[in-house]
Amino acid sequence: MRVRMKVTISGTRDGQAWPERGGTLELPEDEAKQLLAGGLAEEDDGEAPGEENAVAPGEPEKAAGRAKPAAKPATQK
Repeated sequence: MRVRMKVTISGTRDGQAWPERGGTLELPEDEAKQLLAGGLAEEDDGEAPGEENAVAPGEPEKAAGRAKPAAKPATQK
Protein backbone atom coordinates (compact mmCIF):
# COMPACT_ATOMS: atom_id res chain seq x y z
CA MET A 1 0.00 0.00 0.00
CA ARG A 2 1.35 3.43 -0.93
CA VAL A 3 1.20 6.08 1.83
CA ARG A 4 2.09 9.77 2.10
CA MET A 5 3.82 10.80 5.30
CA LYS A 6 2.05 13.43 7.42
CA VAL A 7 5.06 13.76 9.75
CA THR A 8 8.81 13.26 9.56
CA ILE A 9 10.01 10.15 11.39
CA SER A 10 13.63 10.02 12.49
CA GLY A 11 15.69 6.91 11.96
CA THR A 12 15.57 4.29 9.26
CA ARG A 13 13.34 1.53 7.95
CA ASP A 14 15.08 -1.46 6.35
CA GLY A 15 18.31 0.57 6.24
CA GLN A 16 16.72 3.53 4.39
CA ALA A 17 15.77 6.88 5.90
CA TRP A 18 12.04 7.53 6.24
CA PRO A 19 10.74 10.02 3.65
CA GLU A 20 10.22 13.61 4.78
CA ARG A 21 6.73 14.94 5.54
CA GLY A 22 4.77 14.81 2.27
CA GLY A 23 6.97 12.07 0.82
CA THR A 24 5.53 8.73 -0.24
CA LEU A 25 6.60 5.12 0.09
CA GLU A 26 5.26 1.64 -0.52
CA LEU A 27 4.64 -0.45 2.61
CA PRO A 28 3.13 -3.83 3.43
CA GLU A 29 -0.58 -3.38 4.12
CA ASP A 30 -0.38 -4.19 7.85
CA GLU A 31 2.45 -1.69 8.43
CA ALA A 32 0.70 0.99 6.36
CA LYS A 33 -2.52 0.53 8.35
CA GLN A 34 -0.59 1.06 11.60
CA LEU A 35 0.78 4.37 10.32
CA LEU A 36 -2.68 5.40 9.09
CA ALA A 37 -4.30 4.52 12.42
CA GLY A 38 -1.63 6.48 14.30
CA GLY A 39 -2.16 9.57 12.16
CA LEU A 40 1.42 9.46 10.89
CA ALA A 41 0.49 8.88 7.25
CA GLU A 42 -2.43 9.02 4.83
CA GLU A 43 -3.24 6.79 1.90
CA ASP A 44 -1.58 8.09 -1.27
CA ASP A 45 -4.16 8.58 -4.00
CA GLY A 46 -1.54 9.54 -6.58
CA GLU A 47 -2.44 13.24 -6.56
CA ALA A 48 -0.19 15.99 -5.25
CA PRO A 49 -1.16 17.09 -1.74
CA GLY A 50 -3.12 20.33 -1.50
CA GLU A 51 -2.02 23.38 0.45
CA GLU A 52 -2.76 23.12 4.14
CA ASN A 53 -4.47 26.16 5.67
CA ALA A 54 -4.95 26.84 9.36
CA VAL A 55 -8.04 28.96 8.61
CA ALA A 56 -10.39 29.05 5.66
CA PRO A 57 -9.19 31.39 2.90
CA GLY A 58 -10.57 34.89 3.38
CA GLU A 59 -11.36 34.29 7.05
CA PRO A 60 -9.34 36.46 9.46
CA GLU A 61 -7.26 34.74 12.13
CA LYS A 62 -8.38 35.27 15.70
CA ALA A 63 -6.01 35.48 18.64
CA ALA A 64 -6.59 33.04 21.46
CA GLY A 65 -7.42 34.60 24.82
CA ARG A 66 -4.92 34.45 27.64
CA ALA A 67 -5.59 31.90 30.32
CA LYS A 68 -6.37 33.43 33.70
CA PRO A 69 -4.10 32.26 36.52
CA ALA A 70 -5.68 29.81 38.90
CA ALA A 71 -6.78 31.28 42.21
CA LYS A 72 -4.49 30.46 45.12
CA PRO A 73 -6.00 28.60 48.05
CA ALA A 74 -6.78 30.83 51.04
CA THR A 75 -3.97 29.18 53.03
CA GLN A 76 -1.34 30.46 50.55
CA LYS A 77 -2.40 34.14 50.44
